[in-house]
Amino acid sequence: MSQTLLALYGLKWNPFSPDLPIHAVSVPPKVEDFCWRIEQVLVREGGFALIQGDPGTGKSVILRLLAERLGRLPDLTVGALHHPQSNLADFYRELGDIFAVSLKPSNRWGGFKTLRERWLAHLDATRRRPVLLIDEAQEMNAAVLSELRLLSSARFDSQSLLSVILAGDGRLRDKLRREELIPLGSRMRIRLHTEAASREELLQSLEHLMAEAGNASLMTPGLCQTLCDHALGNYRVLTQMAAELLAAAAQRQRAQLDEQLFLELYGPSQQPARRKAAR
Repeated sequence: MSQTLLALYGLKWNPFSPDLPIHAVSVPPKVEDFCWRIEQVLVREGGFALIQGDPGTGKSVILRLLAERLGRLPDLTVGALHHPQSNLADFYRELGDIFAVSLKPSNRWGGFKTLRERWLAHLDATRRRPVLLIDEAQEMNAAVLSELRLLSSARFDSQSLLSVILAGDGRLRDKLRREELIPLGSRMRIRLHTEAASREELLQSLEHLMAEAGNASLMTPGLCQTLCDHALGNYRVLTQMAAELLAAAAQRQRAQLDEQLFLELYGPSQQPARRKAAR
C-alpha cells in the first residue's frame, strides 16, 4: 500500500499485510509460554520442538516471532530451512549455506562430520545449541527427517548438538506416526498445537493490529464483529478480508471502514458476480 493511502487513514503500515512488523502481532499466552520454553530450555539443552495446526492458525507467524527473539540472544546461530522438499544432497547443500560450512554433497559422511564438528565448537564456546527453523515441514522427505535426527545428536543420543523447530499441518503429525519416523516423533520435547481462534481472540488480534498501525478506529466496532463472525476462526481469512476492505475503502475514499462497505463487497447481491468472476 502506498504512503499516500497509508496517510489517508493515519497508518504507519498496512495492518493486514503478511509482512507487517513482528512486534505488531498480538501474542496469545500459550504462544508466549512456548517461546519462553524455546528461549530458556531448548536452545540450552537442544532437541526438537513441534508446532502443528491447520493452515491459517499462526504457525509461520510464530516462527517469525521466534526468529526475531532468538536473533537477539548473543552468540546464537539461527538458521531457516527454506526448501523442505529437498532430497538428501540438496538438504546438505542448504545446511552448508545456513551454517557457513563448505560441503560436498557427494561426500555425505564428510558433510555429516563437518557439520557436527561446527555445532560442537559452537556449543563449547557459547553453551547454546544452534537453532534450525523449518516451516512447511510436512513437505520434508522421510529420509531427510531421519538424517536430521541422526545428524543432530551425539554420544549415543545422550547429547543434542542442534535445536530444531518443525512447523507443519496435520500431514506432519501423520508423517511422524509412520514406523520409520517414530524415533523422531518421540523426540519432540516441546509441542504447540495451534487451533481455530475464538471470536474473542480474533477480535483482540484485529484491534491490536489496528492500534499498533496507528489507527485504532480504522473500522467501526460493528464491522470488527462482523469480520470475526465470518473468519471461521482463521487469522489468515480475517486479515485477507480486512485487507480487501481497506483497499476498497481507499478506492472509494471512505473515511472509515464500516458494515455498509462489507455488504458492498460480500453481501448476497455480490456473490453471483464474484463466483462468475472466479470462473
